[in-house]
Amino acid sequence: MSRQYDEHHRSVMVHEALHYLLGGRIEGTYLDCTAGEGGHIKAILKATNGQARVIGLDVDREVLDLAEQNLEEYRGKFRLFNSSYVDFEAVLRQAGVERVDGVLLDVGTSTFQLKSKGRGFSYELDEPLDMRMDLSAKITAADIVNSYSESELSRIIFEYGDEKRFARRIAKCIVNRRPLSTTRELHDAVKAAMPPAERYKRKRHFATKTFQAIRIVVNKELENIEGVLRSIPGFLKQGGRIVFISFHSLEDGIAKRVFREKSDSELKILTKKPIQPSQEEVELNLRARSARLRAAERI
Repeated sequence: MSRQYDEHHRSVMVHEALHYLLGGRIEGTYLDCTAGEGGHIKAILKATNGQARVIGLDVDREVLDLAEQNLEEYRGKFRLFNSSYVDFEAVLRQAGVERVDGVLLDVGTSTFQLKSKGRGFSYELDEPLDMRMDLSAKITAADIVNSYSESELSRIIFEYGDEKRFARRIAKCIVNRRPLSTTRELHDAVKAAMPPAERYKRKRHFATKTFQAIRIVVNKELENIEGVLRSIPGFLKQGGRIVFISFHSLEDGIAKRVFREKSDSELKILTKKPIQPSQEEVELNLRARSARLRAAERI
């Protein structure tokens, strides 16, 4: 497949992720649960001079094709699997690996998904409302905006989008404009719900929070994250580490809670507070501004 945009995805907080994930080691087997275009995998292999082995998985077959290309120089040092991170246990069995030295889980949406045509993630493009990371999944964004009740849409936008002031107005406008079938129609519904002055004084585009909320529901992101974080410690070697990078307060909150619950029995918390990207990184990559990193070590 060919890239449909010029901008490459920048993996976030690479230096920090390597610091906590490797802990100074240059050997070992690592699991990247969200391989994307292979940025973090490449960084791991480069930092370990190719002595580490990495198993990467991603639910998006198209993005894995790009990862294969980007990791060409390290062929034989990694294996990629077209699977969701919720199926990491099955992937490890398939790879013949019982326990790993580290797990990386970066739950941000990739530039590939945001920019690729036809995926319906972005308000910048006019295309079918989809937002599925796994194209074999049945529920799309169109199903949600056209079938959920006004009160349920309001709750989703308020909680998952952190749209505190205008969630009810946006939900009402969506319902009044049904059926919505394209990203442009959803964008316009959000626009119509907000006072003109509010649309343009925000640091982020006014539709960002609503699109984020619906994407989270389509992909069952919060439920999947919690389940995986609870399972991962059982597949870490003693001293093995888990690094979790999130872009939403609810995601970060899940990691904080799970790590704390397991801190007496399975994990030692390495980050008392979430690590944030440097100002230099944010200036180079604006998408990194909301990233938060937490890490823990298997006792």
